[in-house]
Amino acid sequence: MQQIYTIQDMEEAIRGKLRLHYGISEKEVNEEYIFKACALVLRDMMALRGAETAEAVQRGHERQVHYLSLEFLMGRSLMKNAYNLGVLDAMNGAIEKMGFKPADIFEMEPDAGLGNGGLGRLAACYLDSMTTLDIPATGYSLCYDLGIFKQRIVDGQQVELPDDWKAMGGAWLIRKPEEREEVHFGGKLREVWHNGHLHVVHEDYNTVIAIPCDMEIAGYGTDHVNTLRLWEARSPRTLDMALFASGQYVRATEEQTMAQTITKILYPNDEHIEGKSLRLKQQYFFVSATVQSLVRKHLENYGTLKNFHEKNIIQINDTHPAMVIPELMRILMDEAGYSWDESWEITRNSVAYTNHTVLAEALERWPQSLMERLLPRIWQIIDEIGRRYQKKVEEFFHHNHAITEKMAVVWGGEVRMANLCVAGGSAVNGVSGLHTEILRNDVFREACQMEPAKFKNVTNGIDHRRWLSQSNPALDRLICELTGGDGYLLHPTQLQKLDDYADDAQVLERLGRIKRQNKEDFTRYLKRISGVTLNTDGIFDVQVKRLHEYKRQLLNVMQIIASYQQLHDSPNMDFTPHVYLFGAKAAPGYKVAKDIIRLINGLAKQIAGDPLCKDKLQVVFLENYCVSLAEKLMPASEVSQQISTAGKEASGTGNMKFMMNGALTIGTLDGANVEMHDVLGDDNMFLFGLHADEVEEMKRGGYDPQGFYQRDGILRAVVDQIRDGFDGVRNDELYERLLFNHYGVADDYMLLADFAAYCDAERRMVETYHDSVRWNRMSLHNIARSGIFAADRSVAEYADNIWHVNHK
Repeated sequence: MQQIYTIQDMEEAIRGKLRLHYGISEKEVNEEYIFKACALVLRDMMALRGAETAEAVQRGHERQVHYLSLEFLMGRSLMKNAYNLGVLDAMNGAIEKMGFKPADIFEMEPDAGLGNGGLGRLAACYLDSMTTLDIPATGYSLCYDLGIFKQRIVDGQQVELPDDWKAMGGAWLIRKPEEREEVHFGGKLREVWHNGHLHVVHEDYNTVIAIPCDMEIAGYGTDHVNTLRLWEARSPRTLDMALFASGQYVRATEEQTMAQTITKILYPNDEHIEGKSLRLKQQYFFVSATVQSLVRKHLENYGTLKNFHEKNIIQINDTHPAMVIPELMRILMDEAGYSWDESWEITRNSVAYTNHTVLAEALERWPQSLMERLLPRIWQIIDEIGRRYQKKVEEFFHHNHAITEKMAVVWGGEVRMANLCVAGGSAVNGVSGLHTEILRNDVFREACQMEPAKFKNVTNGIDHRRWLSQSNPALDRLICELTGGDGYLLHPTQLQKLDDYADDAQVLERLGRIKRQNKEDFTRYLKRISGVTLNTDGIFDVQVKRLHEYKRQLLNVMQIIASYQQLHDSPNMDFTPHVYLFGAKAAPGYKVAKDIIRLINGLAKQIAGDPLCKDKLQVVFLENYCVSLAEKLMPASEVSQQISTAGKEASGTGNMKFMMNGALTIGTLDGANVEMHDVLGDDNMFLFGLHADEVEEMKRGGYDPQGFYQRDGILRAVVDQIRDGFDGVRNDELYERLLFNHYGVADDYMLLADFAAYCDAERRMVETYHDSVRWNRMSLHNIARSGIFAADRSVAEYADNIWHVNHK
């Protein structure tokens, strides 16, 4: 059972860490030492509970979940862990007694930026829920020295800086070199026959050592603790003594440097062959170390691998960990001596695959030649998987060449990782109702025809304890008062009780005051970190997410430009004050995304310097958008922009966080917006635009963006202004992408087709905003009906329908 910590207990524990771990006197204590000491206190609590959890799981011979993801966007952990462990009040009191402010200590912690966006944040939310639901689970990823880059905006443009999160965040890591694994690259294969069986011997390979660094994960309201295992890459030799002795100092450490490169940075640019090679190494290093570790521990417990699939389920989060399939096959055949058929049966029943996107560029494909050179044995196994799967496909579809080509694992000199996941897994799931239907009816249609039971849906969810209770304490207090306690923290559907207060004027007024206070709090925070002052009388209209063309930040900009031009045409018009907030990082090699960031900042600068816009129109680009910034922004947001091209967004999770904090959505019927609409109806969100089937129909019919441009004078003026640019910077390429097909299909994401409807949705939203009672009622309904988007519900569905494990 959980130990009750008093303020005095916590203070004594913190002081003990300061003395024993850092050997410092009270006079030497500063905020950094306080943070690290607090982290160590919590780490010890979780490590003890983690050991007890592991022993209980072993005694019960429970099936374990292994969640593999190249991204875990954990954010800050100190407050979250203290909250989940039930010692946050004690820690706050102890910090204050020692002469420090808890808020300052929490702010010191860097975000553990081991992810890029929604994929990594989802993985982090799921780890929290798996632990809270007492599911024995481990997350696996890489221990990147530098996570997602720190973004700086210089002269309106994104500049990437390294993010050394481990300088402080490393306090959470428990390094376990005794559990290291060897990963092999390159080399050659030799075939040997022994007792009538063919054995493949891998020789002359290069070895990289994988060292686990464990981060303990505490659940809420439970003693159960799970682990996030992060693999660190090292060379077997830290130094070549012969080279060093001869004065070749740089070459003497070259082997170690090359090995460490594997876990140096998240997602190296793969536009060149060196980048592709490094990304492939990252992926194989990750899965090989993980599978070897799983097999080793399983053998220690059971002495055989024949029941591996009964005791382990490996969830592949997107295609990055796809090589877990051939790697498990390699170990079962080459090391355990099982036949192909035995190994395939175990592997297929041990692996499940979550698809997170329908975008072709994200369904990874690797050059066959690169895989043959770097991973010769893995290539052999993939080739054989592909051959056998292709035979199965041809028999089912009567040798239909087009279908064979579409479903092939290996084709045209490429290895298709999504098809490998479909072929080698027991389950394939989408992450929203619409997304899953697209997988079933389009992306994997033929595979679904072959094995319809394999395809499932689990709509994404978020950690509502972090994204509501912790991030928005004033709203949390109101919810607890209205629903009769904090039961919603473990039973989020209890939020539905708020619907009963839809006509309670006092409740609606309080909800409005909470939002106003959150806006003021965020404004003070932003002023402190950036010097920018927001107009708190304006609508906080927010679009924060990864910068990608399909998410259509550019469409948002187009609507703002139209409003700006309208204001200039009619300076004395009634104009509701409006604050547009953007936050996004563009992949370092994604030029168009970077051009859009520059456009946003150019527009923001021009509007800020225009006297006509004062107290009416404001555009702000939030530098270095990250989890900790989102935690402050979500409670203050009034409008949530979820405007992706219908059929392109798999689910989204930001839309859920905004909804849970009472922001109203302007959105297309895309991803989880569809399910939000199912519970909210037309009256509680602002829908617009083409539906997914209409997008495809328009493209098939020959979509002509220039027709929209010529017919709509407002749109034409906006597009021309994008070309001419702001702050002296033209945007000719963006202009051409919208109207011409020099860069592929013109306006591939249908911005011009949806522009008029989007402007109308913004107009409807502004009209509604003037009716504060109606607005607050809609906000209340959004909060009340957001419980189904809690990660606890998602994880329970995985547990019941895919993993087949028990949960509370």
